Amino acid sequence: MKTIVTIIGARPQFIKHAPLQKALKGVFNEFVIHTGQHYDINMSDIFFRQMSIKKPDINLRLGSLSHGCMTGRMIEQIEEILILKKPSFVVVYGDTNSTLAGALAAVKLHIPVAHIESGLRSFNKRMPEEINRIVTDRISDVLFAPTKTAINNLKNEGMNGILTGDVMLDAFNLYRPTALNCNIQRDIDAGENYVLLTIHREDNTTKTNLKRIMKNLIASKLKIVFSVHPRTKKVLDELYKAGYLEKKGIKLIEPQGYIENLSLLINSSLIITDSGGMQKEAYFARKQCITLRRETEWTETLDGGNNLLCQYGECELENIFSKTGKLKFKKHFGNGDASIIIVNQLRSLYEDK
Repeated sequence: MKTIVTIIGARPQFIKHAPLQKALKGVFNEFVIHTGQHYDINMSDIFFRQMSIKKPDINLRLGSLSHGCMTGRMIEQIEEILILKKPSFVVVYGDTNSTLAGALAAVKLHIPVAHIESGLRSFNKRMPEEINRIVTDRISDVLFAPTKTAINNLKNEGMNGILTGDVMLDAFNLYRPTALNCNIQRDIDAGENYVLLTIHREDNTTKTNLKRIMKNLIASKLKIVFSVHPRTKKVLDELYKAGYLEKKGIKLIEPQGYIENLSLLINSSLIITDSGGMQKEAYFARKQCITLRRETEWTETLDGGNNLLCQYGECELENIFSKTGKLKFKKHFGNGDASIIIVNQLRSLYEDK
């Protein structure tokens, strides 16, 4: 079998990788590099255990660095592995520093790159993710696009993509039965009619903006379960210590594994997030979502008011909450067989070469 190298490093990539790894088994010999971009146990190790993903063949442990330092060191170390392994192609996911570093290391060695989740655009270049996804698309050889919108974005930039559907829908369908049997709501005493909150974007985790968001959420009087990202926790702790915030109506919990988080999402009344992945998972679970941004790369979720953009939480949150349950959800993200489509395409391109 041909050897391929897969680059992963962040929580969303572990989720996307789970169904694809199952589909790759027996077709390609896969070597997995974990860059260590996410290194906390609840942000990394737990995903491999819960989702039955094979442990990475190597972990570079390159988290908690500046963008430039992290990306540079990743390129250097990934390059050494690619020279040694000589893969037929390299697979990268999404829009993180790990994505960009893996693609750059491969392309400079003239190794083909397959970019899964290509063609997404928020049209906000202040987001590091936007830069990562644009550059990765430009240098990749095969562009696997999850939606028709992503295909059109690529066409508008002079590139051709392959429409596959979304691998995160594959994962959602695969692990939903397990999530339904999870007791995390009882374990954390979430109660009923709670709102699930996550915040991690750079713009939202400055002291000024996080304070602004939290004050608006507290004022809404919604019952909120807040799964706190490590980056967010540092800033949040400082705000609480300085007396800028109260904890009224907000239940703080540590980041959860994929199964627990999916269970919390499925059983919630509303999702408030700045995560691209959570916007989609809310859509898959037929839940209304409020996105704490002024734009989204997942524009399909805005269809019919299923996802509402609300920068810094400055909108009528209570009124939005009262209108949930009257929404329609379309098949924007495929049929849950994206992993099979991707592997079949890769087989036709590289298996006999």
